[in-house]
Amino acid sequence: MGQKGSSGLFRAVSAFGVVGFVRFLEGYYIVLITKRRKMADIGGHAIYKVEDTNMIYIPNDSVRVTHPDEARYLRIFQNVDLSSNFYFSYSYDLSHSLQYNLTVLRMPLEMLKSEMTQNRQESFDIFEDEGLITQGGSGVFGICSEPYMKYVWNGELLDIIKSTVHRDWLLYIIHGFCGQSKLLIYGRPVYVTLIARRSSKFAGTRFLKRGANCEGDVANEVETEQILCDASVMSFTAGSYSSYVQVRGSVPLYWSQDISTMMPKPPITLDQADPFAHVAALHFDQMFQRFGSPIIILNLVKEREKRKHERILSEELVAAVTYLNQFLPPEHTIVYIPWDMAKYTKSKLCNVLDRLNVIAESVVKKTGFFVNRPDSYCSILRPDEKWNELGGCVIPTGRLQTGILRTNCVDCLDRTNTAQFMVGKCALAYQLYSLGLIDKPNLQFDTDAVRLFEELYEDHGDTLSLQYGGSQLVHRVKTYRKIAPWTQHSKDIMQTLSRYYSNAFSDADRQDSINLFLGVFHPTEGKPHLWELPTDFYLHHKNTMRLLPTRRSYTYWWTPEVIKHLPLPYDEVICAVNLKKLIVKKFHKYEEEIDIHNEFFRPYELSSFDDTFCLAMTSSARDFMPKTVGIDPSPFTVRKPDETGKSVLGNKSNREEAVLQRKTAASAPPPPSEEAVSSSSEDDSGTDREEEGSVSQRSTPVKMTDAGDSAKVTENVVQPMKELYGINLSDGLSEEDFSIYSRFVQLGQSQHKQDKNSQQPCSRCSDGVIKLTPISAFSQDNIYEVQPPRVDRKSTEIFQAHIQASQGIMQPLGKEDSSMYREYIRNRYL
Repeated sequence: MGQKGSSGLFRAVSAFGVVGFVRFLEGYYIVLITKRRKMADIGGHAIYKVEDTNMIYIPNDSVRVTHPDEARYLRIFQNVDLSSNFYFSYSYDLSHSLQYNLTVLRMPLEMLKSEMTQNRQESFDIFEDEGLITQGGSGVFGICSEPYMKYVWNGELLDIIKSTVHRDWLLYIIHGFCGQSKLLIYGRPVYVTLIARRSSKFAGTRFLKRGANCEGDVANEVETEQILCDASVMSFTAGSYSSYVQVRGSVPLYWSQDISTMMPKPPITLDQADPFAHVAALHFDQMFQRFGSPIIILNLVKEREKRKHERILSEELVAAVTYLNQFLPPEHTIVYIPWDMAKYTKSKLCNVLDRLNVIAESVVKKTGFFVNRPDSYCSILRPDEKWNELGGCVIPTGRLQTGILRTNCVDCLDRTNTAQFMVGKCALAYQLYSLGLIDKPNLQFDTDAVRLFEELYEDHGDTLSLQYGGSQLVHRVKTYRKIAPWTQHSKDIMQTLSRYYSNAFSDADRQDSINLFLGVFHPTEGKPHLWELPTDFYLHHKNTMRLLPTRRSYTYWWTPEVIKHLPLPYDEVICAVNLKKLIVKKFHKYEEEIDIHNEFFRPYELSSFDDTFCLAMTSSARDFMPKTVGIDPSPFTVRKPDETGKSVLGNKSNREEAVLQRKTAASAPPPPSEEAVSSSSEDDSGTDREEEGSVSQRSTPVKMTDAGDSAKVTENVVQPMKELYGINLSDGLSEEDFSIYSRFVQLGQSQHKQDKNSQQPCSRCSDGVIKLTPISAFSQDNIYEVQPPRVDRKSTEIFQAHIQASQGIMQPLGKEDSSMYREYIRNRYL
């Protein structure tokens, strides 16, 4: 590619996939994934994070016509860091939820026979053994669907080759977050996975993208899905899987904030009057189509203010929901829950998380959750009161989630993440109960399971906050629990300043990069350049550039086909429109691209246990369970704040020691080759046990101490003998204990004597200890001897015939074998 004056073929670059093709003012570039890292495993299907990319100019230098602005466009495009939280999978559709992938794509093949005969295009299939075996061959049929383009970020880059190349070359990537942790329940591995899909519609930065556009797409819209699976069985068919989905997004109105005033909180202004809630109607119609009903809005903005600021949004949203609800059927109306979270946080008498827990219980009961197996027998035999009130749709193969919770504040960052965590925690309890892992659908704080889930959600919130707001979370779950250490206040101030700096100075450049990457702006010769535009308002609101089709009815504002199938989401209903999105492929059962064994164990690569993803990922037993012997190993046991494995390693005495921690920017730890050594030297005045600065929340620290410090480390890590063994071994033993121990030693010595000649009758020694004499070294019933198994004659003949058959020596068939074969042929074909 692009080589001049050379002959022959040579390798230019090795890549794991093609992100797409882009053109500015000269020729096309190809964007390749050159480095990847495994982040999660769902049903044996690996999810990778893009670690590095490479852009290659395709035309040869001899025919290249240079343009003076090409380099600037290239720099703007590369300002979108593809190595930061972009994910892909070769065999799992990340743009759809697990419920969609395990229901729509497992429909009977007979329903797609007409499409199968017309469409011969091959495709991937996410199931290893679904489908029907064709008559007269070893092939099986698999089904795959088109991706949901709203959450695909390279759709515009692949659009030029979509109709010309085989679909196996089309690798769709999502932007957001992906993290996975292992919850060990008495040795039984359970994977907790968190996937966040950021919308590519009306995407941008904090103050530059607010509200919604003319098509109903809102800013900072993220779909968060938590998946729970029993990792002892990886198959989608035989395994147990559960998921719960919730959404965050800006208030669906025409509103914005003017950042030219250089204020920390710019005033909120409503840009357009929308008395018939047209943009809100388009937004909620999309949600009905994807998630079904009910749609529950949890509005966390302030209700009472001395000067109107956030309350402007609350009043307009209430008016829009009230207007839209009067035309909907009563059983499918939009549920609106207003709650001033900031007001409750300032109150000393109110517990914010207790109130959120009540809201979460009511929400999960209305929407239900997805599980791919029917209720266990113990749930039927001893039903729980909360379980019987659970909503959703019950089907023979399990449960379906119908409806969605939509959470919003002004920024949809700090308050929203805490509220989503509480709802996710409530849903996690129901998921664990549905899989038979706990006896009641209830989880308490300060347990290993909740701490693991809380850390996963904080990583999730930090990542989404960096993408939209330019800094990490300012207020965390510990802040609202009012147990955050005093050093957290200074860190909150630094995060606030970082967010303000990013919004004021760097958001405009980031917004230009996003517009160019997503194809919102196309460079054209003779037209204004991207950096010359005074605003991008006209790029995102298409009704300002051309006349759109006729408006929808102000009363019947929904899509008729969608409302007919509620509460089920229309996208998951088997109908002619959805069947056109599905593609059938015939493939061999053991093809490499769908071979889960090779994908997971990598037998063709030289690997080590340190590189094995399932062993390196965050584990509740290694990272959260106390190291003290005798503690209950259950991850559902409430523990003291200083009992966790991380707090033991992060106490004051160990803060000055160097630690080896894994990189945890997006979730699961990378291979050891990518580890970085970081040393922390904080003041001794810091007395907080959580220590968020020196040790990462997703890290596994390893102490590296000198010989002189060994006594100090042992003193802090090793527990007292009295606490471990119940007695202090340094104290003298009583005569009774010493006599018992002596008898025990004498019995052990007598049992292992092997000298047959020294057989003497049992006698009582002068010290009162009975001496036992063994009869033989190894008797027939001794536990140290294993007798060879006895095989009858018929079994031996069968085994010998099997060995001879592998060598080509076939035994003649007897009468019994011939009659059995004839009966099989008669039953099979006649």
